[in-house]
Amino acid sequence: MALSPGRSAGTARIGIFGGAFDPPHNAHVALARQALAQLALDELRVMPTGQAWHKAHGLSPAQDRLAMARLAFGELPRTQIDDREIRRAGPTYTLDTLRELRAEQPQAQLLLLLGADQARALPTWHGWQEILALAIVCVARRPGPASESLDFDPSALTGLPAGARFESIDLPPTDLSATDIRARAARGEDLGGLVPPAVARYIDLHHLYPNP
Repeated sequence: MALSPGRSAGTARIGIFGGAFDPPHNAHVALARQALAQLALDELRVMPTGQAWHKAHGLSPAQDRLAMARLAFGELPRTQIDDREIRRAGPTYTLDTLRELRAEQPQAQLLLLLGADQARALPTWHGWQEILALAIVCVARRPGPASESLDFDPSALTGLPAGARFESIDLPPTDLSATDIRARAARGEDLGGLVPPAVARYIDLHHLYPNP
């Protein structure tokens, strides 16, 4: 994977970690922690998505997902829960978010955190080439021969613009899935070890994932 040359002196590095967070689970938190450390971020913006254009299933109410994100990530250093995508009307596009952040902080380096499957799907994203002009794409990698993330090669992206920048985030192996966690919650199973304790309590208190 081609790596970014790094920051210029005095340039802030701002990570952007978007997602449905329905619910936020321990792998999400692990990614946030690793990004803060490995990418030397000055700030991490955690952004629950609003109306996700690419989600086949309906999302839980935005305010519940925002509340769970605050519970899951709120204690991490240099981390801010940013609700702009929830407040924005219409479909949520990463490009709009990056444009806003660039206008707010024109001198900062923007680092977009993605899983390997998301990175490979970049050419399907709205304005994906401008996304690569605005942000360094940071791809989560998991060790092991079965890991799909080991197969990610930026040069395999058709139409990759010149100057696109990538960095890696190394993560421990995990098989956590929000889909599986929702199913477990619907069956009334214990979510211990899967989501932060405060998130588990919130799910139980608000009956977020009832058995259909």
